[in-house]
Parts: sequence; C-alpha cells; structure tokens
Amino acid sequence: MPRRHQRYQERPSRLGGAVVWTLDVPPGPPARSVLPDGCMDLIWTAGRLVVAGPDTHAFEVDPRNRGSCAAIRFAPGTAPALLGVPAHEVRDHRVDLAALWPRTAVAALTERIARSADPAAALEEFALARSAETGPPDPLTAAVADGLRRGRSVASTAAEVGLGARQLHRRSLAAFGYGPKTLARILRLQRALALVRTGLPYAEAAGAAGCTDQAHLAREMRDLAGTTLGAYFAAGEAEANNDTPHPSGSSTTA
Repeated sequence: MPRRHQRYQERPSRLGGAVVWTLDVPPGPPARSVLPDGCMDLIWTAGRLVVAGPDTHAFEVDPRNRGSCAAIRFAPGTAPALLGVPAHEVRDHRVDLAALWPRTAVAALTERIARSADPAAALEEFALARSAETGPPDPLTAAVADGLRRGRSVASTAAEVGLGARQLHRRSLAAFGYGPKTLARILRLQRALALVRTGLPYAEAAGAAGCTDQAHLAREMRDLAGTTLGAYFAAGEAEANNDTPHPSGSSTTA
C-alpha cells in the first residue's frame, strides 16, 4: 500500500498580513521541523484551540501528533492585540487558548468551529470579528516589523519610528515575543531561504538577504534552525518529490 504523505495548503487571509492554512499529518515519516518566522498562530486540532507562540529556534513536531489541523497565522506583531496576551508570555510554547481566555468563551468558540464544515474559514471569521473589536495593532510596532522585513537595520528602524533602544526592546517583547535584533535575524533568515527556493545560490542569497557572506548565513541557519542549509533543502526536495508541500514557517502543535 502506498504511504500517505503530509499535505499542507495555505491562502492569504482577508485579515491583513495573515495566512489561513491546513495540514494533514498521517502516520508515517516524521514531519519536518518548523522554522522561526516571527509569527503567532491560532490552531484548531484534535477538538481544541492552541496558540502557537513566536519561536526562537526550530520547533520539533511531536511525532505522536497525527491528524488534521486548521489554523490562521498572524503577521509579526498582530496576534497579541487579537488574543490579548503579550507575545513574550507564549514564546517558544504551544498553549491551549483555554489557559489564556475564560473557559466559557473558549468553549463557545470551540463549539462554533466544531460545527463548521470549514474550520479554517471559521477561524478566519473569528479573527476578522475579533479584529473589528480590538482595532489595528500598534502602528509603531507594525512599522518596526515592516522596516526589519525590508532589511533595515535595527538602529535605522528605531530612528525611523522615533523610539529609543529601551522603548523599542520593551514594545518588541510584547508585540513579537523577543527583541528587535532577534526578529531581524529571523526575518533575514526567512528572506534568504525564500531566495534559495527561487534557485539562487547560497552565497548570492546570503548577500541579497543582508548576511555578510555565505558563512554568516550558515551560522544563522545552525543557530535558528538547528540544521544546515544542505540538509534543510535536501529534506525539502524529498518532500517535493513525494508531492508533500510543507509550511516553511507555520507553527504546528506540540
């Protein structure tokens, strides 16, 4: 009997900057590690809602967790206002929403998603309604995320938004889960990986992403992803040959 492989699909959300995704992880080979991306996710899996906090290192998916899940991935800095929890409080953790919100509210939301024919769409509707209640994220931290995503230095980004080093660090902890230097490293690594996926050689991708050279990119890959560029992309090619796309930055449950 042919072995089933994990299936991942995503689409842009109607909520600005967010992505709606689904993942089916059948029994069999272990899932790839999930790399840091500066994002937070709200995940529906096994009848419960889980908040995936921002990661500072590769997250190893528990091989015992198999099945389907649906989620919405929020752009850096946007989830704390929606979920009502500072990002640093859930950094490197997967936490049941019921541990953060009143149980009655979580129970009602859980029932609504369980009744839905499309849990991912139901999560998106929840996020849109919640956003209308809470309002947009802090424009200053949104500007910080945008500057760092475009490759600006932390110093120039801080100057651009008019924040001192301590103020920027404090607001970044609440919005992103870590300081601006860590967010800049994570976003730079993601830029480099995206460029390599287009076929650009490692050295050229490193320079274009803002690394000093290929060796710098290799160190960042080891520090943040716990692997090498060659090993990471070799695993990706094996998955591609099996028609098994995988979320390069999405956060699955623990």
